[in-house]
Amino acid sequence: MKRLQHFFEKYAFGVCSRLGEKLGIASSSIRLYFIYASFLTFGSPLIIYLAMAFIMNIRKHLRRRKNSVWYY
Repeated sequence: MKRLQHFFEKYAFGVCSRLGEKLGIASSSIRLYFIYASFLTFGSPLIIYLAMAFIMNIRKHLRRRKNSVWYY
């Protein structure tokens, strides 16, 4: 079970953990609420999750480019 949890935490974009850091809530609680909301609303929070992952990925690339020596 720990191996499966580690796999998803490593490859699931880090959206829940980042949100938990910002809000000061445990990431496991956020994941649990996300799973319950997905079951109750037939998966519509997946769209929000993927949008947040996309935004985080774009911001990561923009930050990396700004820190470059060749940015000027």
